[in-house]
Amino acid sequence: MAKKANDTKSDTYAIIEESGGQRKVTEGESIYIDLYNSGESKVGDKIEIDKVLVLGTAGGDAKLGAPYIKGATVTLEITEPMRKGDKLFIHKFRTKSTYQRKTGHRQRFTIATVAGIKG
Repeated sequence: MAKKANDTKSDTYAIIEESGGQRKVTEGESIYIDLYNSGESKVGDKIEIDKVLVLGTAGGDAKLGAPYIKGATVTLEITEPMRKGDKLFIHKFRTKSTYQRKTGHRQRFTIATVAGIKG
């Protein structure tokens, strides 16, 4: 799952479905999403996400979708096309035998800023 890069506060939020999971986003926030367009997109490209589950304001009313809100979109602007995450090590070991395997994995992300929430 992707993680947040920077937090900036806004009173409008949306819960979107992205990469098989749900995440809460606010306008102006930078987020890590799974690699988009094989990392070949350009800085400033826009991504429209129409799978909006909830729209609301902090401390106010929220509009719920069933499962998505019709006509609601979240616009993301790419700020960094490809960035590598932390290295994860996988170590397999069996006792009383000479079996040991060590492999690693480094997830690739795209950093995007939430440009607009419309709905």
